[in-house]
Amino acid sequence: MTFNDYQDKAITTDTYGGKMTALSDFGFIEKSFGLVGEAGEVAEKLKKIFRDKAGELSPEDRAEILKELGDVLWYVSALARYLDCPLEDVAAHNLEKVLSRQQRGQTGGSGDNR
Repeated sequence: MTFNDYQDKAITTDTYGGKMTALSDFGFIEKSFGLVGEAGEVAEKLKKIFRDKAGELSPEDRAEILKELGDVLWYVSALARYLDCPLEDVAAHNLEKVLSRQQRGQTGGSGDNR
């Protein structure tokens, strides 16, 4: 399955149809908050592994984190669709960016344009 195949199938489960006419459309806003919420759930699960299990990751913990990462992927995919961008383009541009940073020795630090 390609990223675009995933995006095409995943958007069929979107209540708002994956289309918007303005950034203020409720579907886009809801997806933005959904992404933040799901990323928070990943962080929360990891926090509890460190807090309650001394950082020991069980197979069950791994499975639960992977479920949440799938939800993060769904929201990223939906937001890209709302922005009329194929998910493969998002992935390709990100890979280009991080490989450029690596080649220039800029993987550390902060800022989008390093």
